[in-house]
Amino acid sequence: MTTDSNRRELAGFLRTRRERITPKEVGLPAGPRRRTTGLRREEVAVLAGLSPTWYTYLEQGRDIHPSPEVLDSLARVLSLSEDERRYMHRLAHGRTTPPEPLKGEISAEDLVQRLVKSSQDTPYPVYGANLYCDVIAWNRAAAEWYTDFGVLPVAERNMMRWLFSPEGKKRIEDWENDVADVVARWRSLIAPWGGENRLKALVDDLKRDPDFQRLWDGHDVRELRTKVRRFRHPRLGIQPMRVIVVQAAEFAPCLVAFHVPAQPADDSTLGDLGHGDPAGDGFR
Repeated sequence: MTTDSNRRELAGFLRTRRERITPKEVGLPAGPRRRTTGLRREEVAVLAGLSPTWYTYLEQGRDIHPSPEVLDSLARVLSLSEDERRYMHRLAHGRTTPPEPLKGEISAEDLVQRLVKSSQDTPYPVYGANLYCDVIAWNRAAAEWYTDFGVLPVAERNMMRWLFSPEGKKRIEDWENDVADVVARWRSLIAPWGGENRLKALVDDLKRDPDFQRLWDGHDVRELRTKVRRFRHPRLGIQPMRVIVVQAAEFAPCLVAFHVPAQPADDSTLGDLGHGDPAGDGFR
């Protein structure tokens, strides 16, 4: 079942996608008196073969149920990426219910901590985080490449907050593009829990940062895939690392981020990092 939160998210998502498409891109004249940013609602409706009133209801977050065919038609008109198309389907069809929590004697966070602990001797960062981006486990390399989360108060051990902090901006090369990607991935990831009170409070608090608010209001979404992050390492200078995020059903909604050199040839250069003066690891 589609929730009120999903309908509101879908409404905002469609509006921002509509506003980024110019009339010229779909073969329409701009007109001298045009005041709308992007396409008008009725233009999207006509191009998608829909009733303008029905599409307006969809953008207003009303309780209507578009078919998969209608959504694909909208995806075509709005030039959605494959990630955006899938995200729209999940919101509209209500298939964004959270996965069942892990059953048994071990909790999801305990499982994540065990996985990170098994990577303690690698010279490359590994950390585990929960739905709220709280860093719940990290190895020594993560403390060196990111920050020593162990010296931070527990409430401040949050990857999203750190990325938007002055230290995060200094440590990450090409910061603006990097965090835009992170916010888009997080938005897609948390869709099943969008109406959860603590999550809404976190988003509202993060939006006090104008950079985060701008990105969040843009409604961009991307699926979890590997990415290259360029670090300004304190000893090695700029170093690109490939970030591989693992999220298994067994420990949803937690995830584990592994890092490896972006180029295999860099393994020999970075392989001795773990033998220096290690920063602290973190397990609770």
